[in-house]
Amino acid sequence: MSLLERVRTKGDGDDAATVAPAAPAAAPLAPSEAPAPAGVGVASAGGQRTPSRLAAAVAAGGPEAAAPAPASHPGWHERAEAVRERHAGPAHESRSASLPQYSAIKAQVTMALLEEYSDVSKAPRERLVAKIGELTNSVLGELSISITRNDRQRLVEQLINDVLGLGPLEGLLKNPEITEIMINGPDKIYVERHGRLQRYPAKFDSSDHLMQIIDRIVSSVGRRVDESSPMVDARLKDGSRVNVIIPPLALQGPTMTIRRFSKDPFTIDNLIEFGTLTKEMSTFIKACVRGRMNIVVSGGTGSGKTTTLNVLSGWIPDDERIITVEDSAELQLHQEHVVTLESRPANIEGRGRIGIRELVINCLRMRPDRIVVGECRGGEALDMLQAMNTGHDGSLTTVHANSPADALSRLETMVLMAGTDLPSRAIREQIAAAVDIIVQQARLRDGTRRVTAISEVTGFDGDKVALNDIFLYHQEGLDEQGNVIGHFAPANVPDCLETLKSIGEGVDPAIFEAPATPTPKAEDSAA
Repeated sequence: MSLLERVRTKGDGDDAATVAPAAPAAAPLAPSEAPAPAGVGVASAGGQRTPSRLAAAVAAGGPEAAAPAPASHPGWHERAEAVRERHAGPAHESRSASLPQYSAIKAQVTMALLEEYSDVSKAPRERLVAKIGELTNSVLGELSISITRNDRQRLVEQLINDVLGLGPLEGLLKNPEITEIMINGPDKIYVERHGRLQRYPAKFDSSDHLMQIIDRIVSSVGRRVDESSPMVDARLKDGSRVNVIIPPLALQGPTMTIRRFSKDPFTIDNLIEFGTLTKEMSTFIKACVRGRMNIVVSGGTGSGKTTTLNVLSGWIPDDERIITVEDSAELQLHQEHVVTLESRPANIEGRGRIGIRELVINCLRMRPDRIVVGECRGGEALDMLQAMNTGHDGSLTTVHANSPADALSRLETMVLMAGTDLPSRAIREQIAAAVDIIVQQARLRDGTRRVTAISEVTGFDGDKVALNDIFLYHQEGLDEQGNVIGHFAPANVPDCLETLKSIGEGVDPAIFEAPATPTPKAEDSAA
């Protein structure tokens, strides 16, 4: 007899107890309304114990609230086997939630926990974990549910994740192979693994459950999301980037995208191993960073701009003062003298917004040796260019563009977004004087990331900004598995070699005559 059948046939006399339907997480109750802790009976006047509120709630479900027949729910072994076939990760991550009584157990454990701790966020985590385990054992005992020790431990871990953590996301965030998590409502979770999208076999209990997790994430960084402000950018404790959009703008329900970054930031050796660029290319870029040249990293969404910017910033000498400006702090610099600035959205009254442009202007008064702007996407491009042209050499930033030439056009457009009435010629002259190197990055069809071009800005020819390609990536086609075939090759000798040599960062000219370097296969190079 299955667990569900034993629970449904357990009753007092001829009355059969039925399992309560999935219940939403309970809201905190006033002290006068708080129920007795789950799993604890109430003594009657005659000394006998009457059923607890949990047993009464289960019995009060009625036939119409009964769980579906066991035949419609595959057993745990069948469920685990199905997960193994669909997903390469651990098959038991959502196994405990397959218990039909899970929502009722979770609701009762949550109510009992809130009864004892008015503010769960301030209670010691160790004490909360022990209490959740104790309450879970009481509820399972009262419902006469017999499960193995391992399954009980997984059930307790899932309750801890739901009550104190990020629910179904906890297992995903522990998997280093997953680089992006996309949640399209409570029932659909997709992940990016090795550059390819996969459906993940887990879900949230309901939209309310998903919103609780979202609120937990955004409130931890002092932000909010509601109908009056239905979009927000935030970050997790590990630095992962989070974007949230909720109804009425998201019609399928709360939608969240998490872009993960490696716990240990990638180094240049990692990028070379992945095939993102070659050793010769890294040698040249390193000399440009240490030689205080202004560098723009350009690329599309998801192409790896932030990762590359982080690697480039790691070459800044330790004795320089670095100020980073970002919408959501993501850069992981290991130098000692780093100041991190983060923009702030407007409050509930629509006031108090501090944008990237205001932060760039302010950081000019903070005696920076280097300014690193996470991304230029508006009028701050003008202030960034002015900083590069007024003694703040060695600055770095990123822009969204599909080629080095497009990056220059984007910069010109963003300068116009600052509201200044400058002629195009003046803007282009300023871009030509400010920007030295453009590193172009792309995400290819097979999910791999490649530095597709390194170009040098050589000046202004009276009509447009002149570019000199130093290294290029040549794509040749696809193999039978759909992996991109291509190679890196030098294009031209840079004009800045003499300048680099004069400041002690000379580069061997022979690297610009190296033979073509093939790239590794997709499964080895997705970063």
